[in-house]
Amino acid sequence: MASLLSHPQKRSVTAPDREGCALRIRHTLLRSSARCARPTQVVFYKSIERRVAVKLIFLIGFMVANGLANAHAQARPEAPGADLIVHNARIFTGNLAQPEASALAVKSGRIYSVGTDAEVLALKKADTRVIDSRGRRLIPGIIDAHTHVLNEGGYNYTLRWEGVPTLRRALAMLSEQAGRTPEGHWVKVIGGWSPYQFEEKRFPTLDELRQAVPHRPLIVQYAYNRAFMNQKAMDALGVGTDKFPKVPGTELEKDEQGRYTGLVHGYTFLFIALETMVPQLSFDEEVSSLVQTIHSVNRFGVTSIVDAGTGFRGYPKALPTVNALARDNRLNIRMPFVDIQFAESGVVDAQLEAITRTAPISPGHNLHPQLAHGHVYRGAGELLSVDVHDHENFDRPAVIVPPEKMRELVERDVAKLVARRIPFREHISYDENITPFLDALEKLNQKMPLDGLRWSIEHAETISPANIARVKALGGGIALDTKMALHGDAFVRTHGRDKALLTPRLRQLVDSGIPLAMTTDAFRAASFNPWVGISWMVSGKSVAGTEVLAKDNRLSRAEALKLFTRNAAWFMNAESELGMIAPGHLADFVLLDRDYFAVPESEIRSISSMLTVMDGRVVYGAQDYRSLSPSLPEILPTWSPIKHYGGYFQPR
Repeated sequence: MASLLSHPQKRSVTAPDREGCALRIRHTLLRSSARCARPTQVVFYKSIERRVAVKLIFLIGFMVANGLANAHAQARPEAPGADLIVHNARIFTGNLAQPEASALAVKSGRIYSVGTDAEVLALKKADTRVIDSRGRRLIPGIIDAHTHVLNEGGYNYTLRWEGVPTLRRALAMLSEQAGRTPEGHWVKVIGGWSPYQFEEKRFPTLDELRQAVPHRPLIVQYAYNRAFMNQKAMDALGVGTDKFPKVPGTELEKDEQGRYTGLVHGYTFLFIALETMVPQLSFDEEVSSLVQTIHSVNRFGVTSIVDAGTGFRGYPKALPTVNALARDNRLNIRMPFVDIQFAESGVVDAQLEAITRTAPISPGHNLHPQLAHGHVYRGAGELLSVDVHDHENFDRPAVIVPPEKMRELVERDVAKLVARRIPFREHISYDENITPFLDALEKLNQKMPLDGLRWSIEHAETISPANIARVKALGGGIALDTKMALHGDAFVRTHGRDKALLTPRLRQLVDSGIPLAMTTDAFRAASFNPWVGISWMVSGKSVAGTEVLAKDNRLSRAEALKLFTRNAAWFMNAESELGMIAPGHLADFVLLDRDYFAVPESEIRSISSMLTVMDGRVVYGAQDYRSLSPSLPEILPTWSPIKHYGGYFQPR
């Protein structure tokens, strides 16, 4: 791995410096000559002096001319004009100084000019690619500041139910996939969906699942809350035996005869463990999975993500897969990351071992510097200790962590990160756990100042106004998520409607001015489609159509979009060059299939991209722009559900 540390450059000698050197050489020669010369030799030395001076003058002239020629060659400006122009658009810039425009120009991966069609088209040159948007809405590229792309190494093995409108269709997809899944493999649905999205507004029954998949092991996982298995899957996983993971909080359902039914309730770590017990992908299949995962998020206009860590592939395990995409110029997304390491030594100690000894790296180090913010190490998180993880299973009461555990986390682990200036993120869902965390962090800040170090609380569903103010005072940020859009109905049943209407406190959070982003927390806990969450923030309704946000707790369309663009750039340390359509910013933008600012609220969650541009190049195209979309390699394996259904439901 090439080092990114800058090396001292050799000091170039300018023309005046060269002349000075020549004179110093001349005077040195003369002084040396004079000290040892006899009177009769003075004329001889003067003759030498004249000849040396003439030669030095010619040498200096040659050096100056050559140096100027080289400098001119190195400083030759790029040819004028744009590489790419998009015109006839309705551009939402996110830039208060120039809120609207109709055209933009791109040069060398950055936005070169923003203005009227006439102004921007004047920058066209012979080889400029010109795209007519035909009056469509254009927005900045979407930034998902907390998701788990690298966790989806098994993406191509998984049937996605995201966006499927009816349970009837979902079950038919299972049956169809069972028919093409070969012996030795499983039929899997792993997260991203909600029973409330279905017209039937319910979970599948175990009998329906068994009928759909009778001859292959089957697991259907709902978020990190529960899973449904058929008998073949239970046998393979050893349900009811010592083989099955013994994770606290796990409940295996039994029927009246005391037999396991195949329904299991649990928390995050159970489902992480189960995923390691099913067939794993080959390296080539993992590379294909990452290509398809990125393609799926590009479809919704996502151009940057922050990978929030993976227990399966903590740094540097996922790096070969990412490198394979970068090598083939298929890293079609900016992907800074934070790290999670599961180890007996402790999560933070294992992270420090990984970044200092296993594969040395420091915060801000870009492993693929040919792409700005390409694959940058951004610190530790979202899990800093297994003992304090409060999950976010809305089917169950809140998990309240003993306050002393939170204090231990800060004093034992966060202190190590602060001392080393390593940014950190911590998953805390409930305000009851945020309070003791902040108590300890404020004390740490008195002894060991955070002093501008970037840190954040992830999720923070029920954070109180008082704790919002405390986070802001400590210089932290809050990365919310869109789980209430999919699971808000479950939250209402567990915690009550009144609390749901204020979960999270969107209006107070936005008005506080705290660094704030909305994220998806995909691919297990929620959908990777950001428009589902944007719809919820604007309309206040879950995917079931239930009101789960109070009217005075909703956001305008511009405010909601900002949480996925300009605000989210803070979590990438990129707020000066991402999240807006403005000259000098990186050329990440999206042409939408419908006007976000004009369509009915009920249509917002159905929005997708017609053209996604990242780093000035088209990474996704559909409909009129399909021909501009880069070709993708064959999906592996041939029986992959992604090959047949894609990553997100599309009506046939």
